[in-house]
Amino acid sequence: MADSLVRISPDFRNARHSVNCPTMASQLQFFMSPDDEVAFFRFLERFELEVYPRRVPPDWETFRAREENVPRLPEEDVYLVAVSVGPAIVDKVKRGPDKGFWRIDEVRSPVIFLERCRMNEEGELLSGQMWAEMEVTPQTGRKDAASDQFRRIYREIEEYIKKTFRKGDPKAFFVGPKAARLYKETRLVLRDSAHRGGTVVPYK
Repeated sequence: MADSLVRISPDFRNARHSVNCPTMASQLQFFMSPDDEVAFFRFLERFELEVYPRRVPPDWETFRAREENVPRLPEEDVYLVAVSVGPAIVDKVKRGPDKGFWRIDEVRSPVIFLERCRMNEEGELLSGQMWAEMEVTPQTGRKDAASDQFRRIYREIEEYIKKTFRKGDPKAFFVGPKAARLYKETRLVLRDSAHRGGTVVPYK
């Protein structure tokens, strides 16, 4: 693991750390086909974003968020650390099945959480999401708002999705160009990844 990019927080245990989107976080839900994801990471190359899994192995070798590194991505949950803003705040897990791993405090670190889209057993494409905690909220324990630099990075990425992807129905979702084409040409089912989630249709 790159020590130059992360640091230990002695009071980490007093903070909330969950991969569920905290209250008041900026969140975007989407459907990306593999081709959409490659295009997305091609766009991310303009930013200094390092990739970490949700549970970080002690020997993790970080890499930049780039098109050519898509095959190296963790299968589901990804943290994108904005290293130009600052390091991620981490702590080592002391007990349980993840003992010895590192975990990232996504509330107080300059990180964007990315849940990748994946196929379920029925061959349906499940939704993914992107979020970042940027506001001071009592629910998360965040004491300082995110920096303007980090906000700009997140807003640029958010704007890319909103401009490039099609709106979905329900309107909370955005559908990548290739995913929308697969929906039309192959009847690919787009399904909300939430428990008992319904289907999503891209607007024509």
